[in-house]
Amino acid sequence: MRFATKVTLLAGMVLLPAAIPISASYGIDRPLRQDLSKKDLTRVRAVTKPTTDFSEPEKFEAMQAGGATSTKLVNRDSFSHVSANQTFEGEDRFKLGNALFRKLWVSSPSSTEASDGLGPLFNSRSCQSCHLKDGRGHPPEHGEPAVSMFLRLSVPPKTEEERQKLATHESTRIPEPAYGGQLQNFAVPGLKPEGKMAIAYREEPVTLADGTVVSLRHPTYSVEDLAYGPMQEDVMLSPRVAPPMIGLGLVEQIEPADILARADPNDADGDGISGKASMARDPDTGELVLGRFGWKATTPSIKVQSAEAFAGDIGISTPLVTDAFGECSIAQTVCRDAPSGVQERLGEVEAPDPILGLVTFYSQNLAVPARRDVGDRQVLRGKKLFYDAGCTACHTPKFVTSKDAPDKAQRFQLIWPYSDFLLHDMGEGLADHRPVGDASGSEWRTQPLWGIGLTETVNGHTLFLHDGRARSLAEAILWHGGEAKASRDAYAAMDSADRAALHRFLESL
Repeated sequence: MRFATKVTLLAGMVLLPAAIPISASYGIDRPLRQDLSKKDLTRVRAVTKPTTDFSEPEKFEAMQAGGATSTKLVNRDSFSHVSANQTFEGEDRFKLGNALFRKLWVSSPSSTEASDGLGPLFNSRSCQSCHLKDGRGHPPEHGEPAVSMFLRLSVPPKTEEERQKLATHESTRIPEPAYGGQLQNFAVPGLKPEGKMAIAYREEPVTLADGTVVSLRHPTYSVEDLAYGPMQEDVMLSPRVAPPMIGLGLVEQIEPADILARADPNDADGDGISGKASMARDPDTGELVLGRFGWKATTPSIKVQSAEAFAGDIGISTPLVTDAFGECSIAQTVCRDAPSGVQERLGEVEAPDPILGLVTFYSQNLAVPARRDVGDRQVLRGKKLFYDAGCTACHTPKFVTSKDAPDKAQRFQLIWPYSDFLLHDMGEGLADHRPVGDASGSEWRTQPLWGIGLTETVNGHTLFLHDGRARSLAEAILWHGGEAKASRDAYAAMDSADRAALHRFLESL
């Protein structure tokens, strides 16, 4: 208890609101945190400075989400606990949000009026169905439908109006005209699903410096059984597995200035790492702000992410995304003729207030589990190897969240997400060749690593990367290219003992 209190006090430093507008000239005039006094800024810089001592754990390192860290027993529910420093009132809101997150929506019309409105086309009936145990999704096994993974769809812009929408961030992509922004592989009774995702794998052996051979699984994606006519020939497909939900509220309260300070889009320092900020239009305010959520950092807030998931994945309208037909395109008239779940006595959308707010609060307060074995000799050795290989150039170990965070549970916390939340070119191997927002077809947001060591415990698998192609940490690392190639090569040059130590470090997160 004393330990957690110390972390909370350290977290008592300062930061700005997550939605502060950022100038597009961030590469030249990098903003400074405005929430901190000069003294506090000095403290923050000192505590977040990368370590050079790997003989013992750093202070507070085990509590990787500050005072919000969960210290509960490690088991399948490890990603489903409330922030440890949340109030009793907050815990009640969290439980209400959890119930809505698990809620199974049904098609209209239905006797359960507060639960109808599903689809008409959809990928899942509940948030929990995609974010299994609040953790990581996976590709479908042979013959099973995709539930926690789907295909994003878009086409290149063809008109000046479409190009302008992309340039001004009014839109992040141009949807496929007939099928919209993502493939819907389920439908309500009486309608046909849009189609189904097909995945073909081929194995590519990679020989490491010590002679060890690792086989990488290379996927190819296509669509079968299209029900609403052909797709455009230039359609771009990109798979997505549902990412873990832990720590999102803390990520939301990292000062934009701290993320932008690490951006180097033109690689001015010549280190081969050119992290780029992703900007997004906030539908609440209309402002252009820092995007930090999603595989390509196209989403500015958890509220927006939740509303877009309600609409795109389940087909449920909210006060932020009001179309009751979800992802049904204008061309899918049979879908738009289906009944909606809007109930006039409840409001103008299928999930009226306070549903979106409660689900957002739940998503903001899923706790990050405490680390295990931080003082283990092999873990510390693996940590040094992680640093020496240059992995921290993108996987930034720690931040201190905003001193101005609206919720005290996320305010001024020392956190260890191991991400810079910037876009990086990951090379041809991981490229989806589908630009979205500010991200090119080979750029991805650095994924946070906290909780990665509990993936198998929570979700029963060890499938990583945006499409779950990597079957182990070793495969995930070896898929790194582009800006991460030097780190990938350093890993490939290690002997088996060093690789095992590096894995132990990652498994402790």
